[in-house]
Amino acid sequence: MCLSTAYKTSEPDSIIMEYVSKIEVEGNLITLTDVIGDTKTVEGTIKMVDLTGGVVKINC
Repeated sequence: MCLSTAYKTSEPDSIIMEYVSKIEVEGNLITLTDVIGDTKTVEGTIKMVDLTGGVVKINC
């Protein structure tokens, strides 16, 4: 299983969510879901996704 950590691009040390297993995008809303089913929705755009490294960077 490949899980990721989502970070704010503007603040590289700022973690939005850990153990992200699902990302849904609808317009400028990004909904992150973690491995236990908790969700968090942020307004922004995806800047970069590194599936091998488990990193997602979001402009928000």
